[in-house]
Amino acid sequence: MPRAPELSREIDQLGRLCGDIIKQLAGGKGFELVEQVRRLARETQRAGSSPNPTGTQSPNDAATELDELLQGLDPHQIEVVTRSFTVFLELANLAEDRQRVRVLHQRQQQAHPYPSKETVRAAIADFHERGLSAKQVQAYVDQARIELVLTAHPTEAKRRAVRRLLGDMRRLLGKLDASDLLPTTRQRLHEKLAAQLSKLSQTDFLRPWRPTVMQEVERGLSIRHVLWEQVPRIASDLRSALAEFYPEVIYSHPMVEYNSWIGGDRDGNPFVTPEITAQTLREMRDMAFEKHLASCRKLSRSLSLSDRQTPPAAELTDAITAAGKQWPPLAEELEKLPPLESYRRWLHVVAWRLERTAEVDLAVDGQSANEGASAYVSPAELLADLAIMRDSLVATGNQAIYDADVQPWVDQIEAFAFHTARLDIRQDSGVYRDVLNEVWKLTGDCEAPEKLDEPARQKLLVETLGKPFTVPKEASDTTRETFELFTLLRRTARRFGLTAIGSHIVSMTRVPSDLLVVLWLWRWSEQVDGTGNNEADSSMHLPLVPLFETIDDLKQAPDTLTSLLAEPAYREYVRQQGDRQTAMVGYSDSTKDGGYFSAQVALQTGQTGLAEVAKREGVDLTFFHGRGGSLGRGGGPAAKSVLSLPTEAFNGTLRLTEQGEVLADRYDNPAIAHRHLEQLTWAVLTAVSQDPTPPPAQWQSSVEQLAESSLKAYRELVDHPTFADFYRQVTPISAIEQLPIGSRPSKRKGGNRIEDLRAIPWVYSWTQCRCLLPAWYGLGSAFEAYVGDQFSRLESLQKMHREWPFFGIAIDNSMHALAQANMSVFAKYASLATGVEEHEELTEAILKEFERSRHAVLAITGSSQLLDRIPWLQRSIKARNGYVDPLNLLQVELLRRGKQDRVKQEVETGDDDQLNQWEHLTHLTVKGVSTGMRTTG
Repeated sequence: MPRAPELSREIDQLGRLCGDIIKQLAGGKGFELVEQVRRLARETQRAGSSPNPTGTQSPNDAATELDELLQGLDPHQIEVVTRSFTVFLELANLAEDRQRVRVLHQRQQQAHPYPSKETVRAAIADFHERGLSAKQVQAYVDQARIELVLTAHPTEAKRRAVRRLLGDMRRLLGKLDASDLLPTTRQRLHEKLAAQLSKLSQTDFLRPWRPTVMQEVERGLSIRHVLWEQVPRIASDLRSALAEFYPEVIYSHPMVEYNSWIGGDRDGNPFVTPEITAQTLREMRDMAFEKHLASCRKLSRSLSLSDRQTPPAAELTDAITAAGKQWPPLAEELEKLPPLESYRRWLHVVAWRLERTAEVDLAVDGQSANEGASAYVSPAELLADLAIMRDSLVATGNQAIYDADVQPWVDQIEAFAFHTARLDIRQDSGVYRDVLNEVWKLTGDCEAPEKLDEPARQKLLVETLGKPFTVPKEASDTTRETFELFTLLRRTARRFGLTAIGSHIVSMTRVPSDLLVVLWLWRWSEQVDGTGNNEADSSMHLPLVPLFETIDDLKQAPDTLTSLLAEPAYREYVRQQGDRQTAMVGYSDSTKDGGYFSAQVALQTGQTGLAEVAKREGVDLTFFHGRGGSLGRGGGPAAKSVLSLPTEAFNGTLRLTEQGEVLADRYDNPAIAHRHLEQLTWAVLTAVSQDPTPPPAQWQSSVEQLAESSLKAYRELVDHPTFADFYRQVTPISAIEQLPIGSRPSKRKGGNRIEDLRAIPWVYSWTQCRCLLPAWYGLGSAFEAYVGDQFSRLESLQKMHREWPFFGIAIDNSMHALAQANMSVFAKYASLATGVEEHEELTEAILKEFERSRHAVLAITGSSQLLDRIPWLQRSIKARNGYVDPLNLLQVELLRRGKQDRVKQEVETGDDDQLNQWEHLTHLTVKGVSTGMRTTG
């Protein structure tokens, strides 16, 4: 099928513009070089040597010529080619995103008046078609909630400067879409577009240094303007759909809310200190009041209704009078306003109180002099003031004005409150374990706590719960910082309300005491500032969340939760929270630990087992899904992932991480942001209305057998004695570890084991070398072991793929990764490992497993080739390979040159500048490949 004409036309237009800029900046010879590389890459593709699933290179004159050309380039030429291809790939991404928006608009136009697919209206219309009662729909709407958690995981390789320039270009292209532009206007827009592209081409793609945590906070929350606009749109979509199909159903809570880990994720990041967390809380609060005040002032400019034309309700004028009497400084300001514009006068009262609220800080000594009772204690008070205005507008026949102008701000207040996003805190269980060990030694409660078994540890935790403790000067830095953190959290809860703080997540939770430690620390914090165990503190219940990440921990998770809820002190804590508990499951580390399919099954069965425990204990369990953006870290279409969750374990609340590069991909373009949120809302409403029906026992048995074989094959590879050295040679992991794309170190520890490496660089490196191993390895071996020559088993897997969303999406995501892989290119990387013992054996194992996995997904899906049912994606991957493959080949060449220079340095005095140059250029190729693959890790 041909590419969409609008997309082809736009890519051609941008390509020509890109060529003009290359000529301008690199001269005619530079342009000719870029064109020569592009031509040879295209001819190599046509000849069929890319991709070759076996990794062998068939004779191809173009491929040989391309290799020789790239190997002979000097550093300046390499930079010209790399930057030129990267810029073009950025433009191709921009054009594809615009085409996606065009397609969405076309579908909506063609579907009208019927609901478009995967929209909020489609979900409610489906309820109506199924004959669901208003009572049922009310229950589903009440249950459905989406909590999206922004994280600073270091996967965003694109600088904000680049994102801004691309955003400017997107807006210019949008203006050029207008058919009624004057020729002079069109010419000016083209000139501005060329200028932006010229800026992009001359901008450094790489950050000069790692961002600070506060820079990550600002970068992550730079999307707040889009969120502020799109969240009310989703609420409006839902109200409109309910009014159309179920007018009696009331929508009374925000469907979409945001949390953030940025500035609160301490796991492995020494730069997230209590001071940084306090600064983050202040920054997020300032952002919220900035937006609320802007909304209030905008509404005040708009709401110019005269009391002469429309007398307001008495409650409104009485409220204005009462406010002036209560706060004399405000009364003086009100006297300067037109007396017969009551709505504006009331909004001035609201703005004045918001300004005082924004001044509230974390000071221990109570309210400041000018804060007094004028500050809003909570968002509920602000909403109550807006309700006075709402009632007046509705009573005077101005419901339409309220719906259009006031309701969106109400939705923003409900969704973002006074903190933009609730701040989650995360820490590794081992850190808290060591802190309590030290405390017990200091207090004399236990001389050797590290020797305690789990029952004894739990017993000591409960016995010392709430015991006063003053941190002595001789305590370790980690212990002092931990108590400083809980001091901050307690003060924040007292001053700003507990809603400013999200969940407290304990990563690598293995046993109940890992969570009981946090309860111990939270109870200790009641003594902060000498307040003691007062009535206000007794109502503050910090949500404690275990994070199960490895295969074994996921398997043991139901037993861990059972033991935790069997502890009376913790069970009472959960009861005081309305019998609600959240459990987080980690997709990234489980996949790194056990391979793709084994992790998928462990995550699925772990959720089912945890849900059974919660049901038995009378606890409402919410799952928090720690998914990454890439397929090897639980990525893929977000809406489909919701529908693949076990129905018996879904309670209507979806908690999901939005990590790193995903933020730009989903939120830089407002139209794509809205589509993302409406698909998630559709999926959650659809999922919550499904009957909790587990899959047939035979299907569950089949995937468990597949998982066991997959795990065995995967561990045989990564546990090979020389695999760690092999991995460091055949992937650009060393370059990735040096990339200044995140504040957090890339390793948990200083070792060279795979276990010491974080999941993000693990996946990032395999994506770069075009292998994408974490998203498929082990699947082929598992398929062969399970199916063998039994055709009935293949038929069963095919049926499971068609009818079981979990299995279908797991296989489809693997197929996507296999289609993106290019084993001919990977074979080039594998040639870098010639000095590693048994490197040929490892390379062969990977290439054969790729072919087995490719065969498996084709057999299960009944396809003749990868992605043959998604032709547009096939075309996109093929088109990108023409630009990404040469970047990969350049990366291999740079890795080889850098390796040679490092060896030279060890023998004699080498050239540090030359080595640094190879590293810089390697980093550029990493950025280019990431752009072409549209993912890092």
